[in-house]
Amino acid sequence: MQKKIPDTVPDYNAGQIEVLEGLEAVRKRPGMYINTTGSKGLHHLVNEVVDNSIDEAMAGFCDDIQVTVRADGGVVVADNGRGIPVDIHPKYGISGVEVALTMLHAGGKFSNKMYSVSGGLHGVGVSVVNALSVRLEVRVRKEGRLYAQTFSRGKTLTPLRDEGEAPGRSGTTVTFWPDAEIFTETTEFDADILKTRLRELAFLTHNVTITLTDEREQPLRREEFAYSGGLTDYIAFLNRSKGVLHPVPVIHSLTRDDTLVEMALQYNDSFSENLFSYVNNIHTIEGGTHEAGFKAALTRSINDYARKAKLLKDNESNLSGEDVREGLTAILSLKIQDPQFEGQTKLKLGNSEARSIVDGVVGEALTTYFEENPSVARRIVEKGLQAARARMAAKKARELVQRKTALGSTSLPGTLSDCSWKDPAFCEIFLVEGKSAGGSAKQGRDSKFQAILPLKGKILNVEKARLDKMLANDEIRSMITVFGTGISDNFDIEKARYHKIVIMTDADVDGAHIRILLLTFFYRYMRPLLENNYIYIAQPPLFKISKGNTVRYAYEDAELERVLAEIGRERVTIQRYKGLGEMQAEQLWDTTMDPAKRTLLQVNIDDAIRADDLFTVLMGDQVEPRKEYIYAHAKEVTNLDI
Repeated sequence: MQKKIPDTVPDYNAGQIEVLEGLEAVRKRPGMYINTTGSKGLHHLVNEVVDNSIDEAMAGFCDDIQVTVRADGGVVVADNGRGIPVDIHPKYGISGVEVALTMLHAGGKFSNKMYSVSGGLHGVGVSVVNALSVRLEVRVRKEGRLYAQTFSRGKTLTPLRDEGEAPGRSGTTVTFWPDAEIFTETTEFDADILKTRLRELAFLTHNVTITLTDEREQPLRREEFAYSGGLTDYIAFLNRSKGVLHPVPVIHSLTRDDTLVEMALQYNDSFSENLFSYVNNIHTIEGGTHEAGFKAALTRSINDYARKAKLLKDNESNLSGEDVREGLTAILSLKIQDPQFEGQTKLKLGNSEARSIVDGVVGEALTTYFEENPSVARRIVEKGLQAARARMAAKKARELVQRKTALGSTSLPGTLSDCSWKDPAFCEIFLVEGKSAGGSAKQGRDSKFQAILPLKGKILNVEKARLDKMLANDEIRSMITVFGTGISDNFDIEKARYHKIVIMTDADVDGAHIRILLLTFFYRYMRPLLENNYIYIAQPPLFKISKGNTVRYAYEDAELERVLAEIGRERVTIQRYKGLGEMQAEQLWDTTMDPAKRTLLQVNIDDAIRADDLFTVLMGDQVEPRKEYIYAHAKEVTNLDI
């Protein structure tokens, strides 16, 4: 059937094509440039400015970077590099400072003349920061003079001005205040997030000192990061809470085809794998061709040595990549002239040649190392053999709990109260603590899109258990079957049966412990659920306040005080909920499960290294790091059961 054309159709002509001048496109679509306008995007602004200073350091012109969070919410990034050019650009007729701050894809990094390698290869960094800041001030020390210029929301407020003599080293200082019109969620910087990134850059960049100062705290909080050992120090830091199989990490550095490959690895006694890869100091969270080359070389080299040393018999299969990476902590850092990242946020490397370069360099290095250090090589192979035996023991259990298709033959556990809708995008499942809470949740839910899975007690701490032992746990097997995604290397998020997985536990110490155990399981074996924002924590009320026919709920002590001040304190009944099972089904729906009224806390991974470290400290075998953490954070406890 021919589609009927409306009688009145607006003309589509050249006049309707919108052209965004200058940095207007950044302000209109900030997510295209910083991925999100939430907390992660806010902190990305600091990274963009710091990356320019790091580029100067990698080029050998900067050895000191100062980052300061001001009391008024601004951030200052100062370096002692060469300083942004202040002379007039021959094409645009404005200073180099103004070009860099107001034009996208403007910079000295598009050829190899000024920077042989650089992280800011898209040329949008500091100009995007300018566009998304309510105010930005830049000061440049160059050739004994001080120059300054001010901007706002991408527009030039003042021309570049010469403020007189400035003896001493050259450098650039950028001060900016993020725009609350863009960052509606928050404009407050988290010093711990900044600290993690700056420390990471100090590990990866030779001969640079980075200092973080937080002026919002009194006395001032100041931390300095400088690591002469580079990746050796980085590995020691990552494994500081773990028992290592060999005290000295495997370190190698080699330039091949104008690409510098740096590698550090060390095995520990845990059952998890931690591989962190970087390209020109950018953390390639999603991996890429360089990671593929590293993994291939590692697996091949270990199997070759195992065969040569007769640790693998002729009739035995090779160790898998999953086997040889159990307990591995590794850093892979590339310095490459023309990296091709997939996406503006640079999370994955796409250069095809990087795979073969890394494969060759790492393979040769490991082969030599294993020949020269046979005792370490044997310990690594034995670790892989133990992992292989556990994998084979777990194979049958894995097959039982993996759901082959959305309508596969594996039966769902009888404890599940499933929802009737089949589209995962609209379905959510609540993981609840015990039969009592499960009964209330089942009665109070909307069965069309809400599923309930009660869990018996506390699940296994997977930080201390291999896959075979983990899969013997009934509650873990039930979750894997119900979610439908599989686990570890066989995880497939496209098979997820629910796009919201809500942890709903009691507001006490036991409930908090159960949440931590579940999050540890998700982080170690179903990390894409966290990375794709599928995991939530329910926020049930702590108090029910009744006065006559009025019923109110409070979710924290401060809110309780506000409610009491509002309705009066006379003839008021206050009930403190100790568990979800105490709540009637209607109350649980109204306060915690109704999408129109509830509050859910979304769990994500802003920093995988920080998350891994915290899970290891809190849930691992080492007692001393856990004691240190408790001592350091004891004053922050607000809800402690006695």
